Amino acid sequence: MAQALDVEKLEQGIKAVYGDVAQTPDKEFHFEMGRPLAERLGYPSEDLDQIPGDAIESFAGVGYYFDLANPQTGEDVLDLGSGSGMDVFVAALHVGEIGSVTGLDMTDEQLEKARRLRNEAGFENVAFEKGYIEKLPFKDESFDVVVSNGVINLSAEKDRVFAEVSRVLKPDGRLALSDIISESRMPESIKSNADLWAACIGGAEQVDDYMKLIEMPGFEILEARDNAEYEFTSDQAQSACQRYGVKSISLVARKR
Repeated sequence: MAQALDVEKLEQGIKAVYGDVAQTPDKEFHFEMGRPLAERLGYPSEDLDQIPGDAIESFAGVGYYFDLANPQTGEDVLDLGSGSGMDVFVAALHVGEIGSVTGLDMTDEQLEKARRLRNEAGFENVAFEKGYIEKLPFKDESFDVVVSNGVINLSAEKDRVFAEVSRVLKPDGRLALSDIISESRMPESIKSNADLWAACIGGAEQVDDYMKLIEMPGFEILEARDNAEYEFTSDQAQSACQRYGVKSISLVARKR
């Protein structure tokens, strides 16, 4: 699968899409965005009211997991694929001033917007770093919690992502994520299409395979649930949902 996929084209496509998400969030995408989506997925209004509105308008997540992640005051949190920063700012509310939240993203436009919003809103315990989720630029055992929302499905090397998450988590650290998976395995024609990967379809791993990838580097999955509130908006994506059971899930796992 990985050999047939043009990974360079995939990266370019993802950066193009999510650069637009940062700069023109009112543009039409294959996915829903913004505050109505966030509230429907489960984000409390009181949290959203305390973070920058411009981060919420570029929110393109696929689920809610903060009740599963349960970040505590003073903990250090890492968000993989942090985009314009909505989940980073929400996490910052939970960990307080003595905790820290770091967002990692590879898209310059997202990082520029997130850093500007952080500075304007005065979130002093927040940092945004450029990098790739397959090769995290952090030391071993740096974080108590790692979160990610709708991003890992975009990686062609998911095994490396979960191995890296395990490396940077402290003992008994938690991984909480929302992501796109499929109930049945999709054909090579879809799995090798970089455009369909960028559309959050081609990279959707079959659910049993996805769970095994998480468990491989030593995680214990504690809870998983479907996100029935999440819906794709494009005809192409809806067709994949019906044919292959493509859907959103949220889960939490603990590093053994």
